[in-house]
Amino acid sequence: MKLKYFLLAVMSICSVSLFAQTKTDTVKVWGNCDECKSKIEKAAEKAGAAKADWSDETYLLAVNYDASKTSVLDIEKAIAAVGYDTQDVRADDAAYKKLPKCCQYSRKPATKAD
Repeated sequence: MKLKYFLLAVMSICSVSLFAQTKTDTVKVWGNCDECKSKIEKAAEKAGAAKADWSDETYLLAVNYDASKTSVLDIEKAIAAVGYDTQDVRADDAAYKKLPKCCQYSRKPATKAD
């Protein structure tokens, strides 16, 4: 009988890990250089991305993350907090101005929604 409960517990644990909500998304993030790449990827990972890879040619960030622990919006907010605009979240002007001159990309004008 104890073996039966043990096996049931093991199967439950395994089934939960099989249904982990690993997602991959692509997000547009503005930046310029290798220093931007490092900061963007670190911010994404700090916000819960398991893997982050940003291209300075396409401005696209590919992120893998566990959707039960974070969201793409949380990742975008973390990137904006270090000064980089994303497709959905605009960095505040103070964070942008703290970026080194080489990292200060051309920004779109702020809208009332920002």
